[in-house]
Amino acid sequence: MRPRHLLPALALALTTVAAAAEDMASEVDRGGRLLHVNCGACHATETDDDSLNATAPPFRDVARRYPPEDLGEALAEGIVTGHPGMPEAVFEPDEVAAIIAYLDWLRTR
Repeated sequence: MRPRHLLPALALALTTVAAAAEDMASEVDRGGRLLHVNCGACHATETDDDSLNATAPPFRDVARRYPPEDLGEALAEGIVTGHPGMPEAVFEPDEVAAIIAYLDWLRTR
């Protein structure tokens, strides 16, 4: 038998967990959109698509090769190395967080 006085606390905890999971899913979606819009002309941005530029690695491979959190500084300051013809890409801190969340998600797929 569960004490009734714990039910409101349990309901609040479950609501908080659900809200956090929704926020994380939203962050992952945003990161995927950022990569698709800014990088998708060359790089594969999904779990099973092909890069349009053969020299541009799919982001799922990048996420497995490098810990996504280690890419934060490069994303914020501008990635200037990469495949030939790659433009410099610079992202705001909140965009970097979203991209890292997406790369973490890709890494586990």
